[in-house]
Amino acid sequence: MAKKHELAFGIDVGGSGIKGAPVDLTTGEFAADRVRIPTPDPSTPAAVGAVLGELVASFSLPDDTPVGLTFPAIVKRGVAHSAANVDPSWIGTDIAAVAREATGRRAVVANDADAAGFAEVAYGAAKHKEGLVMVITLGTGIGSAMIHDGVLIPNAELGHLEIDGFDAESRASNGVREREGWTFEEWAPKLQRYFSHVEFLFSPDLFVVGGGVSKKHAQFLPLLDLKTPIVPAKLRNAAGIVGAAALAARIAV
Repeated sequence: MAKKHELAFGIDVGGSGIKGAPVDLTTGEFAADRVRIPTPDPSTPAAVGAVLGELVASFSLPDDTPVGLTFPAIVKRGVAHSAANVDPSWIGTDIAAVAREATGRRAVVANDADAAGFAEVAYGAAKHKEGLVMVITLGTGIGSAMIHDGVLIPNAELGHLEIDGFDAESRASNGVREREGWTFEEWAPKLQRYFSHVEFLFSPDLFVVGGGVSKKHAQFLPLLDLKTPIVPAKLRNAAGIVGAAALAARIAV
């Protein structure tokens, strides 16, 4: 039986910064102030590993504290199968092994969108929601996470669905909206086409919309006509760290 932990440590690895904090697993809130260290350039496994060790050493953590990492890649059994905004030498690298060697602790690794999505189910906008929750982040591209009855279905790259002959995020991301100078009213039909297609394919019970633009949700979510309830994310910038910590605690024994 898995041991019940009260605290876990989450690390969010990004292209510009690597952030970490201990997380209170009862509330989903940081148990201490977050520490951010710039991502090294080049961001090789050895260089990033050194930062992971420095981050964990910045806190006085009990020896049995689970550690979770988000990583901007397709992650299967702890191994990177792609690399977005980090050095391509990560492809084929066992991220969990790099983290374990650097920190002296067992680590659980998840795709960054998956971790953020899981956090919304565990502590955020989808807490206590049964069935299939789809967390869609609208940023430079479109990220996605699928969680069914609290179980993460990893590596759902739904921003790359082909819709009307185009990669979905090339038509509907917030990055495209900003680049084209669209108003929210002009953007809404593109979002409608995307969400309607995803709704048809998966019949989810709830959509949660994240990304920085979700702060302005009142300007575009009401413009969408869907059968599925759609709500803004709650955890925002904390979601990656919180989700990584929560996943680590689920898997730690």
